[in-house]
Amino acid sequence: MKKLFNKINNLWLSFRKWSDVNIFGYLIGAIVKLILIIAFAVLLYLAFESIWPNNEKSSLSDSSNEQNDCNVIGINLHGELKTYLPNHAENDSFFNYDSVSSEDITGKIKLANEDSNIKAIIVEVDSFGGSIVGGEEIDNAVKNSDKPVIALIRDIGASASLWAISSADRIYASENSTIGSIGVTSSYMSNAKKNEKDGITYEALSSGKFKDSGSPDKELTNEERALILRDINLAFNNFVKAISLNRNIDIEKVKANADGSTFLGNKAKELGLIDEIGGLPEVEQYLEETTGEKPEICWQ
Repeated sequence: MKKLFNKINNLWLSFRKWSDVNIFGYLIGAIVKLILIIAFAVLLYLAFESIWPNNEKSSLSDSSNEQNDCNVIGINLHGELKTYLPNHAENDSFFNYDSVSSEDITGKIKLANEDSNIKAIIVEVDSFGGSIVGGEEIDNAVKNSDKPVIALIRDIGASASLWAISSADRIYASENSTIGSIGVTSSYMSNAKKNEKDGITYEALSSGKFKDSGSPDKELTNEERALILRDINLAFNNFVKAISLNRNIDIEKVKANADGSTFLGNKAKELGLIDEIGGLPEVEQYLEETTGEKPEICWQ
């Protein structure tokens, strides 16, 4: 490589001498200089390429081998459940703070089902809940999974996050885990009286009488309250029905405990909301017994 650089340098010096006696020398010399700069850049690139790509390819190869060693995919359902997170969420603390999306989780379940090396899926739950639509979407993905799905509730699996994993093949939780909160809420803080005290007037300019229902800056009318409660009760009935079907619990029994309260692990097991008391070691033991393979988990 050094000899090649010397040859390029000698060639350039020759052109410099020639350009001193030739009226077109400067122009031709400039062109030659540009060509030599490009040649030097290419040589420099090739010199680095001979070192850098090997490391990069090795890293990619190691990553691929590591992925191939997995026979179980672990998916985290941590934080507030939303249907999606914006593309800029990683750089936006408002969207990214302790949040997870059903879009992301269902996508990972789909990919796990398409991977022939994967024998099972673990969904680790630590969430107060969130979007009931998000919970329903994950529930459908779990229900339609070709691979067994095991749910592991850590600190809390409540509300929409419980709905999300209620159709799992097996649900584990600690005896101190908080489980339940079957219910729906749309409660909010009203600023109407404070605005009145501060001399602020709410000007209603809507195309329909229910268009601004639930605005915190105005009093809720009886009609609006009835309308919102109608939808809350419909969503609640859907929630109860899903838990009843997914957990094979009589629907009246589910309703009797669907007051929004939560239960610790053993009580939740007694009510049929989970299957076993245990943590990750118990989940791994169960998977080894059912798949006949020692579980090698890759967390997504």
